[in-house]
Order: sequence, then structure tokens, then C-alpha cells
Amino acid sequence: MTGNRIAHPLLISLANIDMDFRTKSSNDLFLLLALLPIPKFIHHNKKICGVLESRLFHSCLDLILTSLKKAAQFGILMEDPLGQGRVCFPPLAAYIVDTPESALVSCVAGKTSSVTMASYQQFGDDYRHEPRTPSITIAKLQAIETIVRPWEIEAYVKEAMKHRLNGVHRPFWRDYPLADPSVFLTSEPLHHWHKQFWDHDAKWCMNVVGKSEIDFRFAVLHPQIGFRHFKEGISSLKQVTGREHRDVQRYIVSVIADAVPKSFLVAIRSLMDFRYLAQSRVITDKACSSIDRALQEFHSHKQAILDAGARRGQKSPINNWYIPKLEFFQSVVPNIRQNGVAIQWSADTTEHANITAIKDPARSGNNNDYEPQICRYLDRLDKIRQFDLATSIREARVDFRKGPGADEDSLEAEGHGLDESDLLLVTSSSSLLTHIDPVSSLSGPSRQIFDCFYRAAELKRSLRHHQDVPFPLRTHACTNHIAFHLSRDPAYKRLLVDEVAEMYHIPDLRPALSDYLQRTSNNLDMQSRLDVGGRRLSQAHCDLPFSRLEVWKKVYLQSKTYHYPHTVLPAQAINALPPLNALSLGQYDNVIMNIDPAKEWPSSGLTGVSIVCFFKFKQLTLYCPLLGHIVVSLQLIFRIVPSYPHETYGNRFLTYVRRFDIVPQINPAISGSRTRTQKGPYPEPSSGLYLLKQSTRSTGTIMGDVLPLDQLRSLANLTPRFGEKASRFLTKENSLEYSAEFWLNKYFTKELFLALHQYYCLSSRDSEG
Repeated sequence: MTGNRIAHPLLISLANIDMDFRTKSSNDLFLLLALLPIPKFIHHNKKICGVLESRLFHSCLDLILTSLKKAAQFGILMEDPLGQGRVCFPPLAAYIVDTPESALVSCVAGKTSSVTMASYQQFGDDYRHEPRTPSITIAKLQAIETIVRPWEIEAYVKEAMKHRLNGVHRPFWRDYPLADPSVFLTSEPLHHWHKQFWDHDAKWCMNVVGKSEIDFRFAVLHPQIGFRHFKEGISSLKQVTGREHRDVQRYIVSVIADAVPKSFLVAIRSLMDFRYLAQSRVITDKACSSIDRALQEFHSHKQAILDAGARRGQKSPINNWYIPKLEFFQSVVPNIRQNGVAIQWSADTTEHANITAIKDPARSGNNNDYEPQICRYLDRLDKIRQFDLATSIREARVDFRKGPGADEDSLEAEGHGLDESDLLLVTSSSSLLTHIDPVSSLSGPSRQIFDCFYRAAELKRSLRHHQDVPFPLRTHACTNHIAFHLSRDPAYKRLLVDEVAEMYHIPDLRPALSDYLQRTSNNLDMQSRLDVGGRRLSQAHCDLPFSRLEVWKKVYLQSKTYHYPHTVLPAQAINALPPLNALSLGQYDNVIMNIDPAKEWPSSGLTGVSIVCFFKFKQLTLYCPLLGHIVVSLQLIFRIVPSYPHETYGNRFLTYVRRFDIVPQINPAISGSRTRTQKGPYPEPSSGLYLLKQSTRSTGTIMGDVLPLDQLRSLANLTPRFGEKASRFLTKENSLEYSAEFWLNKYFTKELFLALHQYYCLSSRDSEG
């Protein structure tokens, strides 16, 4: 607030609201419960002032939560959305706070874990210590009170410090039924994971690689639309937020590979796996085991970080692991088992609510009497929303009163003469919001996501009814999980084939088109295996049954979430720009394309199937390297313009792509080889990333071919393999053009990580087997 007015906001929400709906900031489902005072005490001892502030905090919560405590103990009669009375017992499910606040809530002193019995010297242990249960803390408080009275503050604080407590004698949760700080103090991704990454992991990498070197590597990465490009590196970033933390995490593993010792890379990569796996919106027992394995792998290799001198203070290296947030990692899996997935307890939503529920109302006032003006602002805003909702429901003729035991006479009386057929029965909030047209936005983002899947279905219906729509359809669903969208008009209309080849620097475009026509001559719509490679069938100056092409510069690819295939993600723009003006080398994004219809993205992953072999005394799972998808550079998006109306080879959008091959690696963890010498298309063990190189023909030319656009599955991010020191000749425009090998960066998006990470790939293949 302005005028040096500060307060500690206390927000409240319901954990039984659907997670996806509750965690969207625009839905405003965290309400302001109270503004807790932050006083300035005048005691000469600052430690005593801190104890008094902590006691006031707990006293305020004790008063505010009195009614909830009674309801949790005795129950309270409440109505569900259908008007049915239910006796509810509201427990304290989660308290979303950062590390210092969690210590305040659990009443522990500094350098002490708030959820376990670990002290600062045990923060780096590779196991979880005994949980700090309420009975343990309360027993210690009772023991202290037998020695000294609570309001003999200096003596009480001195005695409390012997038990690693902060001097609070009446925790607010002491009489809250089932309240356990080791349970309701959940893992908080924004501060415990992402902020921890920036404060520690990123600094370790900068110290080992060097700030100038790591800045240069980030600056020359291939830029892609919709993703941040660090043109000046990361070491000089100021006012870094959670968004920047996530953006740096996308690239850090692939950027530092080969510039750090192998064990150091394994430690950083295992922590990254831990974060990405723990952020999943669906976590099974197998996923919990995978999260634990990633954390254990870090502890097995963490000594490499100290050996490299990466952990440093202002003046000298630090040779310990006194990091409170590192100790929190040990409680992630136990908390997931008790409280559900951790991503729902992120402070991203509450940080946004601090703006909408406190700061915006405070700024709208006259800088006087903040508290009543904030309450009045929120109260009026709520009334406006309720009125808008009620009138919208009435206007849409929605009926959600037909619950069990509803009185038909009362329904008829309240219907005001409306025909029953005119009423629309609604059973959920999400379906209600889709059928009403409020004056203002009641929920959700003001900018809606363009749904390519819905648009593709509409176009197909229009085509069946012989309506005038451009064909082939500009919006098409390749699978149930993938759809693409092209603009109605191409960027270049009716160019000659040789003109396109010259503009895009594709000398073998003509023979590639001829080969494509030969491979699909029997049936243009067949679901055959169209790959990139093999012997070129046609000559360089072969004749084609057409002469012109229509060319597009970009395509929008849309997919659905890995775990919730009904949830549509925002479309991603994929470029195929020719070398013109400032782009002397063009801009060609990299993608993953399907070459085997039997493999479905993302569940099948990039490559490989599991084969379970039964021997006399043991069962062994072997990994058989069979490619279902390939990584390619998207060079051209086009459509053939038929020379005559009856020709059908123009009924499909096509691409010209250049293929990358996986560099074979020794990875016994995936291959199942006991000899540790078997190479195959496996991820490189230290980085966990696939190593790629451009595929070439026997003549030395880069291998390229024509593939249908509907085989496109995902945007891919490639990072040049920089080696120990990156070449200063590289720029963001030419880094992919002049590098010999590349890392397939699975951390680029969460969906790509889930598709490529070996746990998910192997588990899905095991289920198929």
C-alpha cells in the first residue's frame, strides 16, 4: 500500500474446488479473509520484537479462525450447489507460504526445518527426517512452561531456543482438529523449486561455466515465437520473477552440457527432472518413485558441485549443504501422497490475488481508511458480479434446480410461464459459463484460446453440407491430440517450383516432389509410412505433372495436455521463413514428425518399444530401438497447384523437411544391456537428452524429403552442442546452421518433457506390452 501502510494479507479458498479451475488466477477463487497487522515494537532487543510479532500473528489467526475450528470439531450444516443440506467438517488442507513464513507458522527458530526435525546441519541429508508433528511441538512448549512463564519473554525465548522454537507459546493450530504443520505446510513450487533453482542451481552453473560464457551460449540460441530469448544472457538479469526462473530452466541443461564435469551435469539434470516430474498435474505411485529416484540421484552426485567450487559465498567457497529449501525436497513425495499434486499449492495464484484483492482496491481509494475502503470495494464488486450472473442465467433460460427431491409445482410456479422445453438444464459451473453471456467477464481469461480442434470439426461439417470452404481445409485435426491451422491465403501464390527452390535454397526440391508422387501414386490418402531418407529415385531435372506451388511462411500447431486430453493448449507458431533481408539464412524451426501410424504422439515417445523376455529364473525387459517419430527442420510449407481440376495431388498440405539422426549412445539404464557396450538411439546418460546430427546422403548432401503436413506432431527445440567453449563465430541466426551436433532439449515445454522423459516413455510402452 501507499503511505507506508503495510499489512499481511490472509487469503482463503476451498480445496475441494476443481484444481484446474481454482489455480487459474482470473477465476478469483482466493478471497480476502483478513489483513493482519505488522506492528513496530519499541523494545530495545530486536529478537524480542521479532518474538512479539510472531505471537501477534498467531493470536490474530487464533481469533480469525475460531469459527472454522468449531466447524471442524462439531460440523456445520451447509448447502451444496443443488440445495441439499450437508454436515461439513472443514479441515486445514494447506497453508501456502514461503520458507520464512512456514517457520513462523510451525513455530520453529531459524536454521530449523518447519516440517521435519532436521536442523541446518542435516539439510543436505539424503533421507527425510522424522516429521515435526503437533504433538512433538506442543510437548516441548509444555515442557518449557514448567520451567519459565510465557510472558517472562527474555527467559522464555532463551529456553525455547534450546528446543529450536521461536518463542510463540500458543500456536493457532494447537486446537484445530487434524491440523498438522508437517502436512498442511505443503511444498510450494514458486518459491521452494523455481526460486531455489535461481538462487542455487543457476548460480552454480554460472560459477563453473563462467558468466560471460554462459551468457554467450544463451544469446546464440535459436529464437522461437512465444518463448523468451535471452539476447544478453542471464547473469545480469534484474528483478527476476518466477516467469524468468522457468524460462531459464528450459535451456540450462542443454546449455551447460560438455562445459561442466559429468557428475556435475548429472546433479543439475536430476534436480531438473525432479522439478518437472513434481509439477505434473497427475502423479501416480510410479511417478512418485521416479521423483524420489531423481532426488536420490542428485544426492549421489552432489559432491561434484562442491568439488567444482560451484557453491560460493561472497569471499570463499562453501563446503556444506545448509540450504533449507533443499531439505524441503525430501517432503515433496510424502506431501503429494497426503495432499495431492504439488502444483495446485503454488503461490502464483495467491501472488496474483494480492494484487486484485488488496493492491487494486487500495489504489482506488483516497489513501485514507484503507481497511474499510478495501472491504467496501470488494463487497460492491461481488454484488455487481452476482447481479450480472443472475441476470445472465435468467436471460439464457438456464435451469439447474432439478435436483433430487425438487417439487414440480414449485418449479412450475417459479418458471413464470416458461415452457419446459425452453429451459436449459445445467449441472456444472463450467457448462453454465459456456451458456450465458454476461456483461463483464465473470471467470476465466478475457482472451480465449483459439480451438483448432473445434474449428476443424466445423469445417468438416460445412464440407459435408457442400458449403463454400477453401479446400484442402486450412484447419485440420491430424489426430485426437494434434491439430494445425494455416492462414486462408498463402504468403506466395502460384510460384514456379524452381522459383520456390531458389528462394528457399532447396536444390533437390524437384526430385523430392517426384519421389513423393511415386511413393503415393497408388492412393494419396493412404496411411502409409512416409519417411525421410533412402535412395533418391528421381533425377535433378525430372519432369513434374504440375508447375506451381502455393507457399505458407508459418503454421500454427495445437495440442492437448498430456494427462488431460480434453484440455486444449494455446497454439504454437512454427516458422519456415526464406532467406530474405535481415534473415540472410532464413528461420527454420525444428519439429517432430510421425513416420509410423502405429505410434501415437505423445504417449509413444520419440523412439523405442519395450519387449519383456521371460527366462528360466528371471524376467528381463529389453529396449528395442524402433523409430516412430523423427526430428526434422521444417524448411517449406506448401501445396501443389494442380494443372487440371480433376487432379487430386493438390488435396494435401505438404512440407519439405531435413532430417536429424540420433547419435547412438551407451545407456544401460534404458537398453538393458549387461555388458554396458550396446549402443542405440538412446538419450546421453549424463544430460538425459538425445544427441542429434544432420543426416546426409552418400553424396554428402543434407538428407531432405517431402512429407505431408498432417504428420507434424510437436515443436522441438535444438541446442547446439557447444563443447567446452562455444565458438564466437556463432550467432542466434546461424547457430543451428553451422553446428555439427545438437541436443534435443526435452525441457523446452512440460508436454515435451513428459513425452520424451524415459520414465513416461518406458511406462507407457510397458503398458502397451
